[in-house]
Amino acid sequence: MSALRALRQLTTVSSRAVARPALRNAPLRLSVQAAPRVALSATRAFSISSARFSEGSSDVLFSQKLAEELKYEKEGAVETTEPEFLKAFKEQGLWTIEDTLGNDEVTLTRKFGNENIRVMFSIADIQNAEEPEFEQEEEDSAESESVQTYPVRVSFSITKNNAKGSLNVDSMCQEGAFLVDNISYYPDAQLGTELTADADWKRRGLYIGPQFDTLDVAVQEEFEKFLQERGINENLAMFIPEYSEFKEQKEYVRWLENVKNFVDA
Repeated sequence: MSALRALRQLTTVSSRAVARPALRNAPLRLSVQAAPRVALSATRAFSISSARFSEGSSDVLFSQKLAEELKYEKEGAVETTEPEFLKAFKEQGLWTIEDTLGNDEVTLTRKFGNENIRVMFSIADIQNAEEPEFEQEEEDSAESESVQTYPVRVSFSITKNNAKGSLNVDSMCQEGAFLVDNISYYPDAQLGTELTADADWKRRGLYIGPQFDTLDVAVQEEFEKFLQERGINENLAMFIPEYSEFKEQKEYVRWLENVKNFVDA
């Protein structure tokens, strides 16, 4: 779940709990008074559209809950067009975004002199992150909003048109900075950049380089300058988590639509 959706749930969970249980956080429960009315509406829905639904007796209610969640998510989306942060990023003209609908990985590419630079990250880090526990007191909730961040693992690869090999960097993007884990060098550029299971298997048996924080401090500082000169800087470190949340929200809404359409078929 994206941070934006998690924060909205923190601030609206009380009001939503009165209206309906959250789709993914609570089981379906019917009170004694509500049961006859819901049962009647469910029966009516079956009689009207029985040809559209499968044999399962829970299909209609499940579809209704999906529709409610979908409606809530769409209403909660403040921006219906391209967000300002994304417009500003594109206007800089440094990076090209490669984002395939339905995939959880995003790739940014750019040219720098005779170098080809690729940045890759996944929204899976946000999906798998633990959500903050709901605090009853408003001040605790406000504090949670101010510090809520999700780290995103990011990998870089740099190749040159006139040289063999690939320089690969594994890092963690958090709070506007890249924390480098290690720097790897592969003599074969294809091996260092190819996104296949076979290439990944071959890379596992190779030396990936020392932990970055064990290098001489002067070497660390110069490498950080090396990255910053290529646009791997604070601006990019601020953009990646924000875009990850933006994409995760889009993919979640699309998932709701696809599941509902399948259940309704």
